[in-house]
Amino acid sequence: MGRVTEQTIVDYHEQGYAVVPGLFDEQSLARWRDRLDAVVSGEVEPSEGMLVMEDVMVAKGVVTPRAPSEAIAKIQDFENDEILYSYVEDDRLLDSLESFIGHDIFSIHTMLINKPPGVDGRHPLHQDLLYFPFRPADKIIATWTALEPVTRENGCLVVIPGSHRGELLEHENVDWEFVNGGYWGARGVDPGGERVHLEMDAGDTVFFHPILIHGSGRNRSDGPRRAISAHYGSMQCTWEWSIDDFGRKYKVVRGERAGQWWQGERNADNPIDPLKYIPVDLEDPALAKAARERKR
Repeated sequence: MGRVTEQTIVDYHEQGYAVVPGLFDEQSLARWRDRLDAVVSGEVEPSEGMLVMEDVMVAKGVVTPRAPSEAIAKIQDFENDEILYSYVEDDRLLDSLESFIGHDIFSIHTMLINKPPGVDGRHPLHQDLLYFPFRPADKIIATWTALEPVTRENGCLVVIPGSHRGELLEHENVDWEFVNGGYWGARGVDPGGERVHLEMDAGDTVFFHPILIHGSGRNRSDGPRRAISAHYGSMQCTWEWSIDDFGRKYKVVRGERAGQWWQGERNADNPIDPLKYIPVDLEDPALAKAARERKR
């Protein structure tokens, strides 16, 4: 079974990401894959707050999926699904996270990425901090676990090493014919810069910094490319957005307050306007409301 080593920590701080091979066993992966299949097939009703996102090409009738599992791009916010949320609270993951952001940890965001064959499915190069109201960035981290082998052919992650030492960039709608909602691309990324394709085996897990520039390619294989992912923050984080409520509750998963909800400090003196970094044609209700209020 894989584990975080001293070299893992060095790689993370130098490159902005680090892969731990074999962190999860096949039995765990099968449990999460089966639950994903049960949700997208309709066998299990989505839990409260869960967003099951249809791929844009399927939604527009450009592609007819062969099965329900090939219609879905991703599932977000599975905090109320006991089986899927067991990933977020798994000790193998939380023990690893302590090496990067400390002992007191809360969950920020959860996601299952179901990149099916037959659709575009690319995700432009972007930075995850764009989507989160917490700071400092160094106390936020992503986990991304391959549920099956991930290769360049089926659309593995692509990262720009060292880009986590930069700043949060403005993002924009990319000029692609088909792109899923909320898949914005970072402006000003060097098109000729160094990029690393993260090919991974099932159970491998990559940890990465929220300012790391990354994306993923098209699935050109005949099967799915599935992964389970979560974002976490240290209890040292403060809420920095000018938006007071983002419509989510954040559960403490490690430390003295485990099982409680994040109730940290808020920056009322010099808050960050998230609309500075994203296009204003927003689909998220909380951000759309903020955009309307900002224009008054």
